[in-house]
Formats: sequence, structure tokens, C-alpha cells
Amino acid sequence: MEYQFKLVDAFTKTRYAGNPCGVVSHAEGLSDAQMQAIAREINASETAFVTPSTVADFRVRFFTPANEVPLAGHPTIATMHALAEEGRIDLSTGARRVHQELNVGVLPVDLSKDSDGFTRVVMTQAKPVFGAILDRDACAAALGLPLDALRDDLPAQVVSTGTPQAMIPVRSLAALRSVKPNVALMGALEKSGGFFSSHAFALETLDPAHRTHARHFAASSGIAEDPFTGSATGGMGAYLWKYGLIREPSFTVEQGHIIGRPGIGEVQVEGIGDEPTVVRIAGTAI
Repeated sequence: MEYQFKLVDAFTKTRYAGNPCGVVSHAEGLSDAQMQAIAREINASETAFVTPSTVADFRVRFFTPANEVPLAGHPTIATMHALAEEGRIDLSTGARRVHQELNVGVLPVDLSKDSDGFTRVVMTQAKPVFGAILDRDACAAALGLPLDALRDDLPAQVVSTGTPQAMIPVRSLAALRSVKPNVALMGALEKSGGFFSSHAFALETLDPAHRTHARHFAASSGIAEDPFTGSATGGMGAYLWKYGLIREPSFTVEQGHIIGRPGIGEVQVEGIGDEPTVVRIAGTAI
């Protein structure tokens, strides 16, 4: 059989910006090995495969060029955009909620049209789980930074809203620009820490209307650098809430500008005291 795929840029309204994602919207009949081979061939940071579900509107699986991941943000934005574009999600009568079956369970996605006519996708992620505190020296070495480029008032910590990822707060945009990942050290850190990838972020931004700037790396999954990472943006939102850095119910973040793929996303967080309870991310695609 022949299978069609789309290449969709997520967290942007401009082609060749944001984060590209392969979307195979009719993936029925593909084996796990075939999905992995297609993801490796497309060679985007992730490729999404959509099949029917008995418990949700769609079953969606996400593959990097090297492995499958349980939850992914920018592929969700891209996939829902593609399904709406194909008419499989009908927005002609207004906003709609659908549910996607992922490897972490069934999660809702809300879709609507924004003022520019783009499909706005809001993804609810899994309940935040805070994991291991990581060694700051090891994190700095993996990022190719001196230790004093990392903030010493905040921990480097694994956070999961469906996919465990390291949250590494750095002091400035200049520090982010200076990151030169050591692939071997980063892969070893991912393995020893039991997490998927590393999200380095600063509260200094290019646009003062935004609240964070970030860079994202996943050495073990064959991703040199991810332009805009929706799952990690959700984990970062939970981290920012927990440590009292941002307590706004909704704010925008930027990522990808340093590598020429600028992306913008919205983060929504709800919490009780210091504990974030619900995290959503929102964005558009083209």
C-alpha cells in the first residue's frame, strides 16, 4: 500500500518556521517497525501516525527518528491541524473538543478558529509529575556551559506531563546562545536520569511580551535540537508554577529563534498552592 504524509509546521503561522512534523493521517495497517522506518526516513524530530480508536476519536502514536515517545506536544498541534484541514474534525459550526488515545491514556484536545482563520489547538497534558533532582555540574557539562551559566537558586529537575524531561534553568539568553551540547555526555545523562530529553530555558526573552525562551535537545533520540517542544513546554509550565516563577494562568513562550525556526506557544497552568494540577499548551500550525 501507499501512505501519504504531510509536513506540518507547528507553533507558527509561517511556513518553514516553528517545528516541522510528519503526519501520516491514515496509518492503518502499518507495523511498529514500519512506523519507525517512516519516521526515520521523514527525519523530522517527530512523526505522528493516526489510526482508529475504540476509546477516543483518534489513536495517535509519535516516533522520533530513533524511538517512540508516549506524548508529544508539537506533533499534537500538527496532527490536529492536519485532521481539521482534511475535514475529519469539523469546525464549520464552531469550537470542538476531541479526544486522542495516546500511550499515556486518553487526553482531550480543544480546537477553534482564531481571528486570522488558523486552527487553534489546545492540548491538555497529563498531570505533572516531578522526578529526580539532577546534578548541576553534569547538566552544565552536557550543555557545554560553565556551571555559573546555570541558575544556582533553582534545581535542574526531571518533570513529566506525559514524557519525562529535564528542566534546566539558565541565567540568560546569552547563556542559551552559548549552549554547545556534548552528545555523549547528554546521552549518558538521559540514561542515568531516566528521562527523554533536556529543556534549557531562561526568563529573559527576545520579545518582552513573552515569558521564557528555551532550547531543547534529545541526544538519545537522534534529535540534535528541537525547534519548539510542546511536551517540554508543558513540563516547563509546571516547573515555573511549582517554584513560584510564573503564576499567571496563561502566558506565551518562545523557542527556536536561535536556530532560525522561531516558534511561539501559549501555556495554561492551574494549580493548588505550589502544586500544578493541570497544564495545557496551545498553538497554531501551517
